[in-house]
Amino acid sequence: MNRRKFIQLTGALAGGAVVGSPVLLTGCASAPPPPGSGEVKKSPTVCAICFWKCAGFVHTEDGQPWKITGNPDDLHSHGRLCTRGSGGMGSYLDRDRLKKPLLRIGEGDRQTFKEVSWEEALDFVASRMKKIAEEHGPDRVAGFAQGAPGAHFRHLLKAYGSGSFGPPDYAQCRAARDLAFHLTYGQAVGSPEPTDLEHSRCIVLIGTHIGENLHNGQVRGFARAIDNQATIITVDPRFSVAAGKAKYWLPIKPGTDMALLLAWMNVLVTEDLYDKDYIQRYAHGFEELAEHVRPYTPEWAYLETGLEPELIRRTAREMAGHAPATLIHPGRHVAWYGDDTQRTRAVAILNALLGSWGRPGGFYMPEKVKLPKYPVPDYPKPASTYRAAHEGKYPLAFNGVSNALVEHSIGPDAHYKGWLVCECNLPLSVPGMTEKMQQAADSLDLVVVIDTMPMEVTGYADVVLPECTYLERYDNIRNAQETSPSLALRMPAFEPKYDSKPGWWIARELGLRLGLEKYFPWKDFSEVLDWQLKQVGSSLAEMQKIGVKNFPRKTAKYIAEGQDYKFKTPSGKIELYSTPLKEAGFDPLPRYTAPQQGPAGHYRLIYGRAPAHTFGRTSNNPLLFQLMPENTVWVNPGAASQWKLSSGDYVRLKNQDGVVSNPVRVRVTERIRPDSVFMAHGFGHTSKHLRLTQGVGASDAYLITNLLMDPIMGATGMRSNFVTFVQGEA
Repeated sequence: MNRRKFIQLTGALAGGAVVGSPVLLTGCASAPPPPGSGEVKKSPTVCAICFWKCAGFVHTEDGQPWKITGNPDDLHSHGRLCTRGSGGMGSYLDRDRLKKPLLRIGEGDRQTFKEVSWEEALDFVASRMKKIAEEHGPDRVAGFAQGAPGAHFRHLLKAYGSGSFGPPDYAQCRAARDLAFHLTYGQAVGSPEPTDLEHSRCIVLIGTHIGENLHNGQVRGFARAIDNQATIITVDPRFSVAAGKAKYWLPIKPGTDMALLLAWMNVLVTEDLYDKDYIQRYAHGFEELAEHVRPYTPEWAYLETGLEPELIRRTAREMAGHAPATLIHPGRHVAWYGDDTQRTRAVAILNALLGSWGRPGGFYMPEKVKLPKYPVPDYPKPASTYRAAHEGKYPLAFNGVSNALVEHSIGPDAHYKGWLVCECNLPLSVPGMTEKMQQAADSLDLVVVIDTMPMEVTGYADVVLPECTYLERYDNIRNAQETSPSLALRMPAFEPKYDSKPGWWIARELGLRLGLEKYFPWKDFSEVLDWQLKQVGSSLAEMQKIGVKNFPRKTAKYIAEGQDYKFKTPSGKIELYSTPLKEAGFDPLPRYTAPQQGPAGHYRLIYGRAPAHTFGRTSNNPLLFQLMPENTVWVNPGAASQWKLSSGDYVRLKNQDGVVSNPVRVRVTERIRPDSVFMAHGFGHTSKHLRLTQGVGASDAYLITNLLMDPIMGATGMRSNFVTFVQGEA
């Protein structure tokens, strides 16, 4: 009998369901008036459908939703939104949205949710948090929060006295890359990546899917580079969209990327093709690197990667021929094989050998607006932080590893006693945690879920708090690094629908109930925004009209030729040889380890993005669902013939640990290696109240049960899973 049984929200929400189509076309007997013929108004927004955060305008007609367009002054989008951004209105229109606060009631197998008032829900949460603080300490509540609303709950938990935050994107997306570049250049790559794509003469994409992730600025820069006849080199087991634009496609054996990177370095060094002046002026540890890469010849790499030695040499020479306007793209989702920090260190070092950091066509120097924080008292020092869950592992981690926080929430003596989960669907975003999620739920004294949609994680909650969508709220000013400093405003275009509330309001109301008034000295978050904007010569009133304000640069975009530039590393130089890694007990130079191999008859599971969706958060969006209702599994014709599979067939996938997926449609294609299969991430939802997408497609997340953890910072390597086909059960 479970203390906190996983329960679906369907019964609790059935009475509040909205009948009818979620799309604006209602099938009226008379034709509707032409769009734009009524009273049209627009208000600025910052898209929240993905993390690129393009600025735009929400257009309403006679007070009703019409469309979302890009802001022409926005450096992220230049006035053009992607497919997902244009479909953002679907998040507001979705009939399956959470509508009322829900409270778990009952015991054992009779547990369910009931609708309650905001007062009852918030009072319940605050009382439980007070009890945890009194009995165990406020540091025993962990936060799993992503996106703009996550900042409000991080502020709340810091004020409360917690230092444990485990956003899933830390360990599963770009943190290994940011640490690797910080170790090398003294500066993380950040977001958006400061890649000078449109001026590049050669772009190398190694596991990077520009055109499928639809990060707007990157796609635009990539397209301009192609128009300028730049050489594209794509390294991928799959013939991706980017590979279709490439001069060279290198269908590498999965897991051997490090071998290729080291072989490329070998060619640059042994053939004297590296940027000698740049390395001599700015780099530390070249002699050690040169000796280190000497054994990693293209002939050696051929045996590991399957790539012909001459192809490795030819592509290395092509990079050198266009340097320093050659860009080895740092990637974004880099949690692959357990060597993620070292592998992306190799990417950083390769860029240094080509002299691309701080040079036109390589990486520009990003700049942000110095936007002051709203004045509040200093946070109390927590008695413990996320490092308590790491238990001495991941010494260079700069955030909490979500898997470790989940594991340290299990059992009566567990470190964590409560969770606040904001816009993090943990069952599908924290791999390998299916059983441990239920074990943690059985142990915790409090689980609070704040979300717009009834995602799977709500089934573990004591309290579900319905947040309104990004089109109905203020959030923090977007102050992102760019070619020029820029600010963008998100403001509500509509009043919150149903009984949903903005994240800032929920966090503040909880803060007041916890006696943290001094950390919330404002009544409406618009006061915070107005104060901040006035410190930099703008105002909320101005931004409500223009949406985006660009500022002149105060620093140089590139390192000047011959400039005496000091990097923020221990040596003040680019660290090819990393002393901090050596001092922490790790290799100061990247080394290759051969990847794990799967059982006979199994294929390596490769997963990725689809242009129509952002992970699993948009698959129920009624507008985007129409573009891509399900995913497919890509199967090479050789494997398809062996298994007698045809395009359009449905199969189930079974991984090396016996986990079986939902049925998924087969796509037979030569665009995937014979030893691998590919599927888009974000499908196979189990939540019954996601009425469009529940049970549609297969979830790669449930099939990822074998994790290779990066020992340096805790990245959850997920490309170490293998699947075979189960027929006759689909």
